[in-house]
Amino acid sequence: MVETIREIIESSVGYSLNNVSDSIILLMAIVLMLILVVSVFALGVQIILAIKYHKYNKKQNSLNMTGEEIARKILDDNDLQRIKVKSSGSMLFGNSYSHFFKKVRLRRLTWKKKSVSSLAMASQKSCLAILDKENDPDMKTRIKLTPIIYFGPLAFIPLVIIGLIIDIVVLHSQSAICTIGCTVLGLLIYLVSFVMSIKVLKTEIKAQDKAYEILKNNDMATEDELVMLKKLFKLYNIQYVNDMIVSLLELIYRVLQIVAYAQNSSSD
Repeated sequence: MVETIREIIESSVGYSLNNVSDSIILLMAIVLMLILVVSVFALGVQIILAIKYHKYNKKQNSLNMTGEEIARKILDDNDLQRIKVKSSGSMLFGNSYSHFFKKVRLRRLTWKKKSVSSLAMASQKSCLAILDKENDPDMKTRIKLTPIIYFGPLAFIPLVIIGLIIDIVVLHSQSAICTIGCTVLGLLIYLVSFVMSIKVLKTEIKAQDKAYEILKNNDMATEDELVMLKKLFKLYNIQYVNDMIVSLLELIYRVLQIVAYAQNSSSD
């Protein structure tokens, strides 16, 4: 049984694991299985979210206002005239708020659409700007660490490649010391990014609660619309948590790969 699992893991990592202990092999198999299960669940959530988003984007909001107009109104009502509202076709930024560029970005699907989805996205992202103005402590931390949160994981592969090049070209070494060192550094950055992602989720939920409160207190949404907003926000939160769990499992798997590689090297 263990040998069969070992063969499967070897095919996934691309090198022999004959000298790796059975416990590490089993742990790697368990983590791979968890990644598969969570990924399938996450895919299901993404499909449901896409269906809901599309459905609510076809339903006109009671304000008869576009996402741009709703965001502009909420921002102006909170003395945030300096914050711009722009459309975004970017996969990276999408519906978002940027402290550095002083703008609320809305996807083109919701920017000029007078829909419930536009109401949800415009109000929630505008409320991130309000949290920023109020110097919310979680928002302040999020702003300071934004570069690490979004670009930290992207540094992993380049760091591994740099370590590999140093070992082969510069040191002419078979021990892969630099490769392992750069991999560990990449994992540390990856871990910091994961921890800080929790702060992002916390601020997103705070902005959702504030948006709900503003819309309700200012009669900017009907009771039915508020229910739809809650459903949409809940799906976004579940998706975000799923992504975090997958990232954590991938981090654990990469650590186990390093341990397995170290065991192989020490045995050799």
